[in-house]
Amino acid sequence: MKESTKKVFKLHGWRVDRAIHNYVYFTFYDLYVKVALYATKIIVALFSRVEATKYIPKFIFDRYHAKVLSRGDIAKILELEETVMLGADTTGKIVPFNHANKIVLREPTHIAVMDCPCKLEIEDPCQPVASCIAIGRPVVDFWMEHCKKYNVRRITREEALSIIDEHRKTGHINQAFFKVATGGSMGVLCNCCPKCCVSMRATALAQKIKGAKDISQYVPSGYTVERDAKKCAMCGTCVEICHFGAIEIIDGEYVYRPERCYGCELCVENCSNGALSLVHKGTDGGLIPLDVDLAKGLLA
Repeated sequence: MKESTKKVFKLHGWRVDRAIHNYVYFTFYDLYVKVALYATKIIVALFSRVEATKYIPKFIFDRYHAKVLSRGDIAKILELEETVMLGADTTGKIVPFNHANKIVLREPTHIAVMDCPCKLEIEDPCQPVASCIAIGRPVVDFWMEHCKKYNVRRITREEALSIIDEHRKTGHINQAFFKVATGGSMGVLCNCCPKCCVSMRATALAQKIKGAKDISQYVPSGYTVERDAKKCAMCGTCVEICHFGAIEIIDGEYVYRPERCYGCELCVENCSNGALSLVHKGTDGGLIPLDVDLAKGLLA
């Protein structure tokens, strides 16, 4: 048994079932996401009019889900020098998931990137394909020993941020993934878009089930967007870049719908006049960003 496999079993203790799931999940990453999406398609095709079937994707999404991150929060994670172990977030303020809700980054200076299994699942995916990033052990060690077919390689934090910026320029958002089978904590940071991302595609499919509009595999960052009307040229770039329909221009008027916004920061980065800014309005009500410094104060 490889050393990283032993660490996976040690991580899960007596839950051997979760250790095996963890092993299968990463070792057969591309097949895993393909089956997950295919199963969602079948459920929607057969039972989309039956409201009770919404609990099938809900059961799955409760155990495997993601939180959208701003670029600033990503940068803080990549700057970490020491292990961070926070949570569980029992209040659901930052990580609002029932079963995987810990912010754990063991030895975060260890970073690796590999080909995205979501992109490998479709024809003509977004480029570059190397866009899944692991942060910290034992995930990085496991990838290096078991995921060579996905062209895995170790990278520096500077390289990781460069990969992230390259994807953000082409409209990709960033998500931190949490999964019960990986110890109930985060460890994988992805560059995602509605075309390629199985998480986003599965959510769109699941929401076609009657009564499932509120079911999602990913949650907002916790930020909202503010606009300086004096700087805004009403050019519509923010409308085009938003994947969630949070910004519209209606009859020449700027309309922002915060309930649709995921706080990904793409509109802010793409506003040539600097009219938009990302803001967090405090810890009272609503989600809180996965800002490492803020999380340490709330979950330590």
